[in-house]
Amino acid sequence: MKTHTFPESFLWGAATSAYQIEGSPLADGAGQSIWHRFVRTPGLVKDGDTGDVACDHYRRMKDDVAMMKRLGLTAYRFSIAWARILPSGRGAVNEGGLGFYERLVDTLLENGIQPMATLYHWDLPAALDDRGGWLNPDVADWFADYASVMYKRLDDRVKLWATLNEPWVVTDGGYLHGALAPGHKNRFEAPIATHHLMRSHGKAVQAYRAIGKHQVGLVVNIEPKYPASDKTEDLAATKRAEAYMNRQYLDPVFHGKYPDEMTEIFGEAWPEWPQEDYDLIAQKIDFLGINYYTRNVVRHEETSWPLKAAPVRQKQATYTETGWEVFPQGLTDTLLWVKKLYGDIPQYVTENGAAFFDPPTASAGRVNDPLRVEYFRTHLRAIHAAIEQGVDLRGYCAWSLMDNMEWSLGYSKRFGIVHVNFETLERTLKDSAQFYSSVIASNGTALDAGA
Repeated sequence: MKTHTFPESFLWGAATSAYQIEGSPLADGAGQSIWHRFVRTPGLVKDGDTGDVACDHYRRMKDDVAMMKRLGLTAYRFSIAWARILPSGRGAVNEGGLGFYERLVDTLLENGIQPMATLYHWDLPAALDDRGGWLNPDVADWFADYASVMYKRLDDRVKLWATLNEPWVVTDGGYLHGALAPGHKNRFEAPIATHHLMRSHGKAVQAYRAIGKHQVGLVVNIEPKYPASDKTEDLAATKRAEAYMNRQYLDPVFHGKYPDEMTEIFGEAWPEWPQEDYDLIAQKIDFLGINYYTRNVVRHEETSWPLKAAPVRQKQATYTETGWEVFPQGLTDTLLWVKKLYGDIPQYVTENGAAFFDPPTASAGRVNDPLRVEYFRTHLRAIHAAIEQGVDLRGYCAWSLMDNMEWSLGYSKRFGIVHVNFETLERTLKDSAQFYSSVIASNGTALDAGA
């Protein structure tokens, strides 16, 4: 029988983001973010939902950390709300907001849980958006200044820092298609936002080298692309899709340039950038975080803008509530793909999970979610397979610790391993949480059954 034992130092975690769980958006002197504005624009968020309360984690943090300890988590990946720290995005530090994250980190450490901090998870301060946001080249300095505040205050206790979470989503959703804050739809803006995000990442890494003593990295969402056929046009479409979503944010970090396909995709909207920008972006990082949810089977589609590529729905496949195919082999493939293209950099799976239907209330203190249990079982086996094939994988974070505010989908999709009753805010461990806890307690051997 196959044994799924993991390295003794392997980190078992769960992940969240500030706007999705914290609530209390303006507490203790915090400023507004672009999401506080976006949710109040009619028609942009399902059911008019907002993150004003969310999971109320800002006030329930200690209880939530106690719940993490009961699950056996050894790591917790969270994001910091920039506008809590700098209400205007720059300038005076808000000690009230900073104090929350200090208490969070201290509480995690008291409970034997390693904090993994993400500096930016999509919630740009609204005051900076008023100054152009990610379209303003000065944003790189603003971000580095904010990062420096956090490093100086918390690097003595936080050993793993991520600069950005999923810059592709920030640009594609926020500047190209308008589905996410700040809600722009402009093919000329999208490449500019991408570039300034990556410059900001580079500046934040530079700042860490001057201040920090541990590790700093980047988190990207990777969706492996598989051609629908061996036709020339499908192969070319697959290459464009891979360049746009996956290599656009990794090639400049590791290879010092964007993929050649970006000019083909954006045409006249793709700018030329100076060499010093590429030098800045290509700062050495200590680890790479991979967020994996699904794969994409690609065919050529002339009318699909801007890639001329379209996904092909698979028959005989399970799909999640968000319409994503369950394909665990894609996670193994992704981790190996990173190793092949970018070398033996340490990797973490910083997000992995699925939205399936869960009732709004728990029944007799239990939420039975067999599809999610199976999702985690198969994907945890997939990361073990990658380790066996030589990937330096150092940890895994389930997405998400709790059901939460799923951005423009509001509270309609539940990703949590912990159920949240959004009327009472009561937390209930789902069966998937119990299963994940058993995997952690056994360091993986709970995955052996039925292997």
